[in-house]
Parts: sequence; C-alpha cells; structure tokens
Amino acid sequence: MKKKLCLTLCLLGVLSMGTANKIISNDGITIRAAHGVENDRSSSISASIDGHNLTVNFLSDIGHVWIKITDEAGVTLEIEYIETPTGYLYYMPSAGHYVLVITLSDGDEYEGEFDVTE
Repeated sequence: MKKKLCLTLCLLGVLSMGTANKIISNDGITIRAAHGVENDRSSSISASIDGHNLTVNFLSDIGHVWIKITDEAGVTLEIEYIETPTGYLYYMPSAGHYVLVITLSDGDEYEGEFDVTE
C-alpha cells in the first residue's frame, strides 16, 4: 500500500511539473482500441516511456481499469487494478519489447506497444 501511495504521489508531482512547464520529454506510446470496441475511448488514455519508466495517464474518468504489461514472449510482468482518472507509474526492469493492455470495466481493451532500451 505504501508503494502505491508513493508512486501515486510521485506521479502527481511529475504531472504537475510537466503541466506547469508545458514540456513533454517522454516518448509517447500510441494507444489503440483492440478488436470489437464500439465506443472508442483511446483518446482518454495517454502513455509514455522515458528510459525505464512507464507512465499511463487517464485524461478523464473512465472507471476502474486493469493494466497489464507483457514482454515479447507473452510473459506477464505486472497486472494492476486502478481507479481513473489517477495515473499509473511502473519501472520496467529490463530492456526489450513490451505490450501494454488496458481493460475497462465493460471489457473494452486498449493496447500499445513500446520498447525499452538500455
């Protein structure tokens, strides 16, 4: 619980600094709706990778979501259930190709692929 609280507070601090300075230095991750999504809400999700730090932001309240990160072999690194519009921060332990999957409470899925380099 302390880890989640600390990560949330750190994320809020980073977001407030980025908003105040209007500077975005992260590499954006394209979030797209997965198959069968009728009401595309991908514009409500923003994700970026900066070094080994993955940041996911929700620009509106889209309810509770599952966040899953898998590596190129399909091995799940992290699964987290969070409430939006709060953000999410995860430290990627090693270089590689990854897939981010965000599942909304209604079952709609959104995904983005990204690379982490050393």
